[in-house]
Parts: sequence; C-alpha cells; structure tokens
Amino acid sequence: MSSAEAQPQYSPKAQEIIQRTNELLALGGYNGFSYADIAELVDVRKASIHHHFPAKVDLVKATVAQHRQAMRQGLQSLHQSIPDPYARLVAYSRYWADCIQESNPPICICALLAAELPAIPVEVADEVTGHFNDLQAWLAQTMEEGAVKGVMRLVETPSAEAAMFMASVHGAMLSARAMGNALVFWQIAKLSTDRLRLTPGSGEGLSHS
Repeated sequence: MSSAEAQPQYSPKAQEIIQRTNELLALGGYNGFSYADIAELVDVRKASIHHHFPAKVDLVKATVAQHRQAMRQGLQSLHQSIPDPYARLVAYSRYWADCIQESNPPICICALLAAELPAIPVEVADEVTGHFNDLQAWLAQTMEEGAVKGVMRLVETPSAEAAMFMASVHGAMLSARAMGNALVFWQIAKLSTDRLRLTPGSGEGLSHS
C-alpha cells in the first residue's frame, strides 16, 4: 500500500467538529445533517464552523480523509501485531462487529456514503473510492500471504477474493442496519472468513489457475 499523504493539523475545536460530523454521517449520510446540527452539538455558532470548513463538502471531505487515515493506521497495526494472516482477517471483522454492536461507530461512513454515489460531491466521492481501493489492496495482500502460508484457500485471485470479501463485509453492515440487529453483521462476516480457512490436509492455498 502506498504511503498516506500528510494529514492537515486541526485545532481542537475543528477536530471536535470533524468528530461530530463523523457521528452524524454514520447516522444519516451526507444529506442527513446540517451545520446547524453540528453547531448545536459542538456549542459553536455556524459562522465558526464556516471559519474552519467554508462549505459542507470541505467538512465531509476532511472527515472522510481522517477516517481513511485511521483505517490505514488500524490495518497497519493489525499487520504488525498478528502474524497469522487468517487471524488478522478475523480480527478485522471482529473489530467492526464490536463497533456495530456498541454503535461506536454503528457503520463505516464510507459504506454509507458509497450507497449515496453519485449524488454526493466528487471531492467526497474520490475519498470514498480511495478508501475502498486502500482496503481492497490490504485484503488482497493479506489473502495472498494466507495462501502462501497455507492458512487460506483462495478459489479466485487474491484481488478478486478481496473484492468479494469487502463487498460481503460492507453489505453486512447495511443488512445489520436494515434488520435492526447488530448480530447480523457477524453472522455474515463469519461466513465470509470461514469459507477462506484452509484446514490441514485440505489442499493448496492458491487454487485458481
């Protein structure tokens, strides 16, 4: 994965605005909140928000960019702390299962914003697309490593398997929300990881041609 661009340094108040925006995005998407909602939550005037972020597109772009940076750091941490790539994949799924169970956050904001494409501004859409590209690259790398180490069985190429897994996980987030049951996420995510597990003596990890 390519190194992340340097992130802007925000004041404590601007950082609080971004955090509240993240929460509001997770609840209702791009059009589900206004600067008035943020002003009430952060206890500032709307003019103060405009001082930090002149337009809504600037604020949401900054929020998604921070989400991407946090995700990159989290994936790097998983890579460094969990040697077994299959266990690493399970840990990624468990992270989101716990977040959704505790509603902190209740969903990945990029999954929600992706469902709003192409109705959201292109600047935000580019960040959302970048998130999925980053994640798919990490998943593909993890799956290829798992196949080489003999702990995962891939039916398709690592990139194709990563795309399928990513679609399953983010679809599971939306399914859990639609059904009002956080446990639905883990049920789907567990099936997605279980199908990749290579049990001893079951064959080679890379099975595609």
